[in-house]
Amino acid sequence: MRSASVVFAATLIVLGVIGLITGNYAPIWQPVPFGAPMVYACSAISVATGIGLIVPGAAAHASWLLLGALVVSVVIFRGRDLVTGPADFGSWDGIAETAVPIAAAWILSTGRGVRIARTLYGLALLPFGLAHFIYLDNTTVLIPSWIPAHLALAYFTGAAFIAAGLAIITGVWGRLAAALSVVQIGGFTVLVWPPLALAGTLTAFQWNEFGTSALLTAAAWVVAASYRDRR
Repeated sequence: MRSASVVFAATLIVLGVIGLITGNYAPIWQPVPFGAPMVYACSAISVATGIGLIVPGAAAHASWLLLGALVVSVVIFRGRDLVTGPADFGSWDGIAETAVPIAAAWILSTGRGVRIARTLYGLALLPFGLAHFIYLDNTTVLIPSWIPAHLALAYFTGAAFIAAGLAIITGVWGRLAAALSVVQIGGFTVLVWPPLALAGTLTAFQWNEFGTSALLTAAAWVVAASYRDRR
């Protein structure tokens, strides 16, 4: 758990620092409104909680602060999108992206309710998998050219996300599913975004997706590590 929490903390710090420098929301907080003051406040929370997760004796307080901020964010702002557009899959996918770091913060903040946090993570994986089918063209175009069978791989990874989510929710092979989901999210993070960044072809939106993918990988690792450290 320690290694996973350190990587999660480092990701929060990096994304928060980028937000402070650029004056733009880190992926974890979008689509929080209210302009520059809220941008810097959210970025500061990312940096502060990331540092707190690393400092001995401060981790519990930092994780509670992060958990509370994320829950408020998802209820007020993501929830608003869901109410105004319940049929919009993007609203569900956005909530799922925030649910993953919420699950990680929950696990780090308390020794109770870990299974609920895992279930939340499992539920979040379902929209991730469905997105591969709904946004099939956008998925296949991101797969590196040296990897064969783009269409088949997009279908497979989408189905894998759904299967992993169901396994974690039901508890059937949940530990294995959580570990494999980290490999899948991490593999996407490493294989897709860095080559595009080095080539200088990433758009502002794709940079945002890169940050989101890195955060999801770190948070997923925290969830997977909880199986080893806690029942």
